[in-house]
Amino acid sequence: MPSTLTSADVLRIAELARLELSDAEVELFSRQITDILGYAEQVRDVDTSGVSPTSHPLDVHAAWREDREQPPLDRVAALANAPDADRDAGVFKVPKVL
Repeated sequence: MPSTLTSADVLRIAELARLELSDAEVELFSRQITDILGYAEQVRDVDTSGVSPTSHPLDVHAAWREDREQPPLDRVAALANAPDADRDAGVFKVPKVL
C-alpha cells in the first residue's frame, strides 16, 4: 500500500465514483485519504493475538427473543390505524417515491 495517495489515485477513485473534483478537492482528499489509510495501518499493526473475538465490547448476551412461529397479525388489525388504507382490498396506500 502506498504511503501517500497521489492526485492521479484520487482522480481515478473519483472517476470510479462518477465524481467531478476541483483541483483543491483533489489536493484535500489526497491528504485526507492518506491520513485515513495511515490510521488503518496503525490499527492493523496492533497486536490482538491475546484478544478473543467479540461482537460487543461489553459482556452482553443476545437481547433478541427466541425466533418462534406464531400466528400472523390480523389484516383488519394491521389496517386499522393505517392512513389511506384500502380496507376492502386489504392493502396500504403509500406516497409515490420518485
